[in-house]
Amino acid sequence: MTTMGAGMDGKVVRRHGTLLAATALAATLVLTGCGAGDDSGSKDSAGSAAEAPAKAGEANRDTAADAAGAAGAGAADLRVDQRAIIYTGTMRVQVDDVDAAARETTAIATRAGGFIGGDQRRSADADAVAELQLRVPAPKFAGVVEEIAKLGRQQNREINTQDVTEETVDLDARITSQRARVDSARRLLTRATSITDLVSLENELGRREADLASLEAKKRRLADLTALSTITVSLAGPAAKAADEKAETGFLVGLKGGWKAFVASLTVLLTVLGALLPWLVALGVPLGVLLVVLRRRRKIPALVGPVSAPPPVPAARSAP
Repeated sequence: MTTMGAGMDGKVVRRHGTLLAATALAATLVLTGCGAGDDSGSKDSAGSAAEAPAKAGEANRDTAADAAGAAGAGAADLRVDQRAIIYTGTMRVQVDDVDAAARETTAIATRAGGFIGGDQRRSADADAVAELQLRVPAPKFAGVVEEIAKLGRQQNREINTQDVTEETVDLDARITSQRARVDSARRLLTRATSITDLVSLENELGRREADLASLEAKKRRLADLTALSTITVSLAGPAAKAADEKAETGFLVGLKGGWKAFVASLTVLLTVLGALLPWLVALGVPLGVLLVVLRRRRKIPALVGPVSAPPPVPAARSAP
């Protein structure tokens, strides 16, 4: 009995030892796995931390590149869309009815937000010509030109542009500087303590204000020219000659021109004579009568002169 109990106790002890060894081995494996997991996690975290600044730098560079591209696009827009440009154009259109075409041209300019700056017309027949000066907003310049060209047969067109962006920027800078100079002169004027300083500062302030007014006037002029474009339109009738038509040459042409000059000179001479004729009649007749009277008075004493004595008779000679 004792032997059997001892054998059973030994088996129990061996089993407990095996369980403890298995438990220890499992614990060791678990701890080793956790440590490896912690090491890999640390390595991953360190790698992520090391890669984060690089990615951030790349993102910043991309953002900066995008911003630079956007800035470049904005600069391109400023160079093209926001420059101060003066547009001027001249065109000649041959139409059937000059008056009707002139009215339609005025309506086109008015619809575009512009106005008529000048209107000159010659003749009312088939050779009539109307010259209109239009002032239209710069964005509507091209559209207005195309509409006017459709009124008849376009004979010529000339479009000119003048970039005054640099001049405008320069004027802005000069105006800002001149305003500062005017304000400085005003401040000094309030601190003047003598009559001499007061008079000198007033003269200087007046000169600076005059310069500022001149610069501002130039700026307004440029703003007007850039805001409103100018179009000079010539509307010609069917029989009107082109302005650039070549002059004819030859003997007959010279004879015709000389005859026209002679007729024009004769017309001027007759006009002057007609203007002087009343004065000649009013002054010439009394003057002629006066001259006749004076001549008659001079002739009367010559006709009634003194009677001369008869010549002496020589004495007769006595005979010897």
